[in-house]
Amino acid sequence: MAGPAGPPGTPGTPGTPSVLRAMNDRAALDLLLEHGPLSRTRIGKLTGLSKPTASQLLTRLEAAGLVLATGTTAGRPGPSAQLYEVNPAAGYAAGLDVTPERVLAAVADITGRTVGRCEVPTPGRRAAQPVVRQVTDALDGAVKAAGLTRDDVRRLVIGTPGAFDPGTGRLRYAAHLPGWHSPSLLDDLAAALPMPVEYENDVNLVAVAEQRLGAARGHQDFVLLWNEAGLGAALVLGGRLHRGFTGGAGEVGFLPVPGAPLVRQVARANSGGYQELAGAQRIPELARELGLDDVPEGAYTDSAATLLARAAGSDSAPHHRLLATYATGLATGLASLVSVLDPELVVLSGSALASGGEPLLALVRSELADLAAARPRLVLGDVTEDPVLRGALESALATTRDEVFDTLPLR
Repeated sequence: MAGPAGPPGTPGTPGTPSVLRAMNDRAALDLLLEHGPLSRTRIGKLTGLSKPTASQLLTRLEAAGLVLATGTTAGRPGPSAQLYEVNPAAGYAAGLDVTPERVLAAVADITGRTVGRCEVPTPGRRAAQPVVRQVTDALDGAVKAAGLTRDDVRRLVIGTPGAFDPGTGRLRYAAHLPGWHSPSLLDDLAAALPMPVEYENDVNLVAVAEQRLGAARGHQDFVLLWNEAGLGAALVLGGRLHRGFTGGAGEVGFLPVPGAPLVRQVARANSGGYQELAGAQRIPELARELGLDDVPEGAYTDSAATLLARAAGSDSAPHHRLLATYATGLATGLASLVSVLDPELVVLSGSALASGGEPLLALVRSELADLAAARPRLVLGDVTEDPVLRGALESALATTRDEVFDTLPLR
């Protein structure tokens, strides 16, 4: 139970002028991030503050280096007014998207604009290059591209398949990620990097991106189903990611489902019933079974996206059967998820699902209506360009903004 409030005038007491000023300052900064450059009159209207109070607020923020005067409203109706924006250089954050093939890094300024990127190929299982070197090389490349140094980056969020067990610090559910299973890996990375580092499941980060920027904005309860090399889900309940006891919530590829053989020793197999029924690798297999001869060469994830895009744009019966059969497989696993969680929204994301577009979405929606009593709204994801990386940056920026914006003294 909380203790009694301090006497009137104690710094930090709710309702005191210093606390109200801090709240107004943060509200103004958040509005500038959301809307871009604003005049003091507009800030006053959006916050409900008087013009003198808004002027004092902007003076404080400008003196603290958190906002900049930038241009005027010249050319618009009425007298011109000074515009203000968040100072992009007030802080920087970084994100990494790790796959078995590469490490992709980016640095963003505090407004969310990406200012540097770098991609480092993963050398493979037999190569001697350690993971720490891969991470630092990718981060340093992005930092250099941004014209910064490592010390300028306040926080780094790394997205990987699977999840780091909070009890052991070991990566679980990602046997296919070479080099990331050392028991000392987190300590080694902490020693090599000067900033705080957080680790998050890649699909969870896609959900962060969709919740902050995309199809799930304004939604507190939703499921995101992701299909790239592996089939996974992110669960957002009450506005927060649900990670589970060992970080494995959402590893739905392991889910036993009707229509697929029962897979045992799923961790060793790195697969399960739902992955076998509706993973991206299933789409080329279905195409061959249906007698389609346009299965392209190359990685199956690329093949899956190509095949679904062709099927979605075709009127032929075999292409329609491909979409319908695959939609049934997707809906079979989703039926279990929505029956247990009863989410408001289901977001389908990843290149395989996005390539099927609205025709695939409509078929999944129809099948799910037959298989589950719950009736969530189904939509396609909006964040299609590097969604894992974007989610990592958004996650890192959220904490960085709290740290930077809350540095103003209470006065």
